Amino acid sequence: MSTFDGLLKESQAKGAGFLSLLDPDRLDKEDLVGTALMCQEQGADAILFGGSFLLCTDFDRLVREVKHAVEIPVVIFPGPDTNQISAAADAILFLSMISGRNPDLLIGQQVKAAPILKAYGLEAISTGYILVDSGRQTTAEYISNTKPVPRNKPDIAMAHALAAEYLGMQCVYLDAGSGAEQMVPVDMIAAVADYVSIPIIAGGGIRSPQDARDRVEAGASFVVVGTMLEAHKDASVVGEFADAIHHSV
Repeated sequence: MSTFDGLLKESQAKGAGFLSLLDPDRLDKEDLVGTALMCQEQGADAILFGGSFLLCTDFDRLVREVKHAVEIPVVIFPGPDTNQISAAADAILFLSMISGRNPDLLIGQQVKAAPILKAYGLEAISTGYILVDSGRQTTAEYISNTKPVPRNKPDIAMAHALAAEYLGMQCVYLDAGSGAEQMVPVDMIAAVADYVSIPIIAGGGIRSPQDARDRVEAGASFVVVGTMLEAHKDASVVGEFADAIHHSV
């Protein structure tokens, strides 16, 4: 079974999947393994590993250390970026930034990364990435040199998500960006979920278990939590997010 199929199975069994995002630039290197273990113990279904702007120069080693410590899947995000590829991971979100019109992030980086992924035997999860306005400029917006989808325009997100489905992508990621001031609106998630048949990942600025639960109830198959884990490093907080996301358990 592929990593993605396994995550879908977990999502369907639990009501939704809980993805913990670990950014090697935002956590002390000594904390990465401990935080990953804590997330696993408290119910995370997978670790997303990476960041929009990477300063660390030992990405591969850090992925290997985290993967050695945990049994749940380790999935690289964001991707593809040839600076953030490791054969030690279980999979990579093979992103195409479909919300923007930057050709390098639509196909350019993907062409560079694809042969490396094939050589490594690394599973590529084809993902349509839609950046949504969060009320302020995020790192993802700045680095990508693209405009996010207006948060009051769910129809634009719907059309982009449907295009991703028709292009054969496996899922759509609606993201407000790390540390977003405002989350992806619930009504946008609901509108996209009703419009497409592929799974939806929702993330960016999710600060409470209720925020996470609201996005599951709107139709998200997976919810990503990152900044709150960095801020608290508290097992009980992670457990509360897991309970809220796994609403059918």
